Amino acid sequence: MTTAQHSIGSGFGARSTAAEVLHGIDLTGRLAVVTGGYSGLGLETTRALAGAGARVVVPARRPETAAKALDGLAGVEIDALDLGDLDSVRGFADRFLASDRTIDIMINNAGIMACPETRVGPGWEAQFATNHLGHYALVNRLRPALEPGGARVVSVSSIGHQLSPIRWDDTMFARGYDKWLAYGQAKTANALFAVHLDALGRETGVRAFAIHPGGIMTPLQRHLERREMVDAGWINEDGTVANGEFKTPEQGAATQVWAATSPALAGLGGVYCEDCDIAEPASPDRSGGVHGHATDPEQAARLWRLSAELTGVDAFTPAG
Repeated sequence: MTTAQHSIGSGFGARSTAAEVLHGIDLTGRLAVVTGGYSGLGLETTRALAGAGARVVVPARRPETAAKALDGLAGVEIDALDLGDLDSVRGFADRFLASDRTIDIMINNAGIMACPETRVGPGWEAQFATNHLGHYALVNRLRPALEPGGARVVSVSSIGHQLSPIRWDDTMFARGYDKWLAYGQAKTANALFAVHLDALGRETGVRAFAIHPGGIMTPLQRHLERREMVDAGWINEDGTVANGEFKTPEQGAATQVWAATSPALAGLGGVYCEDCDIAEPASPDRSGGVHGHATDPEQAARLWRLSAELTGVDAFTPAG
């Protein structure tokens, strides 16, 4: 079963926190994987899930930094993972599968935004490779652990998806790099990934959701100059937050935690969420929402095929 891309009246909103959406939900005995779960929204997500009783595995590009950030937090373990390196992705997945554990919640939270032109792997544009292809390969390699418990997979997209659809004629920006268009394409890819993963996985109990966490000041902005953020109205000259619509990290983590755990989403999937509810389609007379290029099933299937070709892994598409 799927649902239309419309609000279900969740009872939560833009100012709800991760702790509030988890009120009354016991995650004891459940296992969650949160990529980048040691910084920004990922850290708040890890805290909230662990606080509700979950065991949380945090794959980290910087394990030493993760250990410091998560020190003293019970029920959390750290392992090495660089999403821009497919050998690292395979290594993490192999180690996890060897533990013979089941994943109940998978949150693809890690990412980079508006970085200078960077190439990883075989010359791939870093934002598309890290934000999308690394997570695509990771989820596919973890399929044996996702299916037994009927996992929910949450793909952290962004309102940035509105900046660009998939650039089918130049996915890797070989003909001129634009950091914001590259970010927009990667966030569109995150949304489309959830659409097609849900279509392929629902019969075996794997459901997928894409989410926009909202505007939040976190280390995600590390590649931006202060002047750029001041001119955008995000911060004041002294570095304090200027945009009254921005959320706190606890509020920013709420939508991904809600998508991962809410009983209201049972039997649903393949949709884009924001402000702790299923988002409405974007329209000229309202802010937010999701554009059609990020929810189109044909675009999602095409992206899946491209991702399989690039990474050499496709565990969900039926053979034949």
